Amino acid sequence: METKNLSSFRRTVIGVQFLFVAFGATVLVPLLVGLDPATALFTAGIGTFIFHLVTKGKVPIFLGSSFAFIAPIIAASKQWGMPGTLAGIMGVALVYFLMSALIKWQGRKYLNRIFPPVVIGPVIILIGLSLSSSAVDMAKTNWMLAGISLAVAVTVLTLGKGLIKLVPVVCGIAVGYIVAVCMGEVDFSSVTAAPWIALPSALSDFHLPQFAWKPFFFMIPVAIAPVIEHIGDVYVVGAVAEKDFVSDPGLHRTMLGDGLACLAASFFGGPPVTTYSEVTGAMSITKVTDPKVIRISAMTAIIFSVIGKLSALLQSIPAAVLGGIMLLLFGTIASVGIQNLIRNKVDLSQTRNTIIISVTLTLGIGGAIIGWGDFAMSGIGLSAIVGVLLNLILPREKEEVKHQ
Repeated sequence: METKNLSSFRRTVIGVQFLFVAFGATVLVPLLVGLDPATALFTAGIGTFIFHLVTKGKVPIFLGSSFAFIAPIIAASKQWGMPGTLAGIMGVALVYFLMSALIKWQGRKYLNRIFPPVVIGPVIILIGLSLSSSAVDMAKTNWMLAGISLAVAVTVLTLGKGLIKLVPVVCGIAVGYIVAVCMGEVDFSSVTAAPWIALPSALSDFHLPQFAWKPFFFMIPVAIAPVIEHIGDVYVVGAVAEKDFVSDPGLHRTMLGDGLACLAASFFGGPPVTTYSEVTGAMSITKVTDPKVIRISAMTAIIFSVIGKLSALLQSIPAAVLGGIMLLLFGTIASVGIQNLIRNKVDLSQTRNTIIISVTLTLGIGGAIIGWGDFAMSGIGLSAIVGVLLNLILPREKEEVKHQ
């Protein structure tokens, strides 16, 4: 549906509605990793505008906080602190830039050769499972609250209709929070003290990231999965809008836009951003695919970021409520990795595929660490690199080669 067919009021309402679809996920990431949720809203809005500028305003995509970086940010912050971690996020932007150049030069087929489903699938599974213990630790602070939040999210996800089905996280947190208030588990002192209008920490306490090579290299391998996910999302958005965005404005431009948005997020103290399939789902339901409506969502995110009491309210959510949501969320991410393997018909009877998946998962779940000198690599990053190398080194079986 084109914007000219919508009144200004309806256009605004739909734009705000799209933001609420992405709202829960966008603010949940900073709440879990210790960043300011107001800053995440601000960087999501700014990042979306940057993306639309690079893509000539043609692609209806909203960029929000990426779940793929929850575990790496938590791990990196323990080693190098949040300033160093934010500098490491610049490495994420570098991966997007390199992939953009590679796609421009060689096309998507070359990218698929380096990062096939047999590599990406296990990495996505690890992204989901790597924080499973953290989810349980948060949930067990109050199993009743966690259970209620989880039950509501599951109910909305399975029985919800229309747009409500797209916001299970928001519904789960909202109901869990209300129950927590009734149980006296919420401290409103910070909300009362917070001003109505306040700049997010990105602007009120702006400082450049403290660049360091260790967190920079630590974050680079983790960006592989979101990069591949970005490609898939662009194809899906094109299908919903019935336009070929891969050709116009070009996949290299969408990748560059996402990378520049991640770079901006690191400078302003926000988490890396990524394309949001939730908003794509909302567009599919409403049949509104005009990029101008998405830019209204981005502007709304920026406006919300300066409401001080909203930020304080979000930070008052009990850990158990978030833990209940995480029990579903991280398992869901892992299931996406499994779906990736199934959808792409990865043949597990092929010895090389079994080896790649097995070694990748074992290294990641087992917490393997490889280091030299003062530098060390572990977790998802190490597993992703090993998976890529195994895919390039291991010989392909004859039947598989025939289908290449």
